[in-house]
Amino acid sequence: MIFKIEDKFYLDDKPLQIISGAIHYFRVVPEYWRDRLEKLKNMGCNTVETYIPWNFHEPKKGEFLWDGQRDVCRFIEIAQELGLYVIIRPAPFICAEWEWGGLPAWLLAEPEMRPRCSYEPFMKHVRDYYEVLLPKLLPYQIDHGGKIILMQIENEYGYYGDDKAYMKFLADTMRELGVTVPFVTSDGPWGAAFKTGQLEGALPTGNFGSNCEKQFKVMEPQMAKKGPLMCMEFWAGWFDAWGNKIKMRSVLSMNKKDYEYTIKNGHNINIYMFHGGTNFGFMNGSNYYGKLTPDTTSYDYDAPLSEDGRMTKKYQAFREILKKYRAVPEVDFSTKIERRAYGEVCWTESAGLFENLDVMCGTGSKSVYPLSMEQAGQNTGYILYRTKLGESEIAKNVMFKKCADRVQIFADGTKVVTAFDTEICSEGHGVWPFNYKEGKEWKFPTEAGAQLDFLVENLGRVNFGHRLMDQRKGITDDVLVNGHSHFGWEIFTLPLDEKQMSALCEKGEWKTVCDVGATDSTTSANPAFFKFDFDADFEEGTYTDTYLDFKGWGKGCVWVNGFNIGRFWDKGPQKTLYIPGPLLKHGKNEILIFETEGKRAASIQLVDRMKW
Repeated sequence: MIFKIEDKFYLDDKPLQIISGAIHYFRVVPEYWRDRLEKLKNMGCNTVETYIPWNFHEPKKGEFLWDGQRDVCRFIEIAQELGLYVIIRPAPFICAEWEWGGLPAWLLAEPEMRPRCSYEPFMKHVRDYYEVLLPKLLPYQIDHGGKIILMQIENEYGYYGDDKAYMKFLADTMRELGVTVPFVTSDGPWGAAFKTGQLEGALPTGNFGSNCEKQFKVMEPQMAKKGPLMCMEFWAGWFDAWGNKIKMRSVLSMNKKDYEYTIKNGHNINIYMFHGGTNFGFMNGSNYYGKLTPDTTSYDYDAPLSEDGRMTKKYQAFREILKKYRAVPEVDFSTKIERRAYGEVCWTESAGLFENLDVMCGTGSKSVYPLSMEQAGQNTGYILYRTKLGESEIAKNVMFKKCADRVQIFADGTKVVTAFDTEICSEGHGVWPFNYKEGKEWKFPTEAGAQLDFLVENLGRVNFGHRLMDQRKGITDDVLVNGHSHFGWEIFTLPLDEKQMSALCEKGEWKTVCDVGATDSTTSANPAFFKFDFDADFEEGTYTDTYLDFKGWGKGCVWVNGFNIGRFWDKGPQKTLYIPGPLLKHGKNEILIFETEGKRAASIQLVDRMKW
């Protein structure tokens, strides 16, 4: 089949109006891909759009992962089986409220690294990646018998830079490696961004979430040449950040008006997001406008399809609009999904982080000065810095020259202070004791020769804007003790990955709830892991979703049968974590919670709905 761009999109010389919805395969368990795609088709869409996050597939330089949740080819194949066309946005940068916008953190281990421009070492890494990625996608192009009709060059580049040579390098490399479908760019239609982000030979598309009639009229005269108008990201909702007072929601009446205008007038549209899904593990992104705002684990986005795949009022409203202008199929959904509340589950064993460092990290590594997380060979999670003062030295004050994102300081195993972002200092620096608005000062250890531990959490690298280069995590410069640089450190990397967590579960020092005692287990301020066991019983061939209510718990992350379902934080607005049914087993299931604040309850609740 031949797909081309003229005044409209044409498929074998017949006009095609692209009516698309975004689904990120990397935010959905693979057992649910078909269900989400069937519901996209059932709403009346003919196309699915997805990003491909580089850091998800090459977490270490030269080590590629393409199985399970990373099997993008299988996701495309399911879309093809359902007759859906596919738009691919294949990196190197995707934004997407995803860890560092999809850029792999190992790039930051190179001191002079400059991404998203014509910096030769960066372009060499991109080409190395494309030489592995693109051959996987080529057979699925529309002119090769597949369903991929468009590929995007970069993403919202007009907001970031104006290096046309870099953009041309991406396009030329993709063509050289066999990409034959048309290219697009996408930028907001305002100010300089729309024109700056364009590339000759690629169709410009716009990203906006309201007043579609006006935005299309703003776009049209800025197009390099006449072509079909397309909103590549119709923001029918928005994402949430930890600390927001309420969940972000759009105004449905406005969504309906804009969506109908676009469909009625023959323009092309991609709903961002049709189905948001979940930021599993540590892969959420962050924004920084005066302060750090890490995104929640839920990427529900107030989308037509909710985080757990339910059809919302927005879904039904958009479906009714589409039925006015085109035939909308009635799809039989092939995946059986139920929701169940398993009730209260008490923890049975706990293990302290400090008591198990040797099991999880071995002896750690030694360094004269603190190394960043990236220099230590780590991408995400936590990192612990340990040092010991001289025998006669008392720490009267401690200053970080630079530390990101959140640090907890322990003196001889006792927590002294926790500080986050601007609490460390306005530019990521800080002094201990910290003076808060209420004038509170933290007490210092009085013993000479104290052991100091600094537990630093990467809360998610910024994924948009001009702080992309400022994303090295951990302690990234000297620590000053009593006014002088302090040297001599042990560094324990804590990615809390499968290898590390398996070692903890199999060889760790665990204490039962009876050994620990209820008081100690809930009041200790030191970071610790907690085990929960519960039985699940569900019908064969049916998946049973549930939701972990973390009321009474402070901050940390959760594993279900070894799968990291994401972070929790009692500051909200998210109050539960989604547990997709495919993660559960018949019979015994294990939940493991890592909690860092010392705020713990005796139990959790497994409920049958999401709570905000």
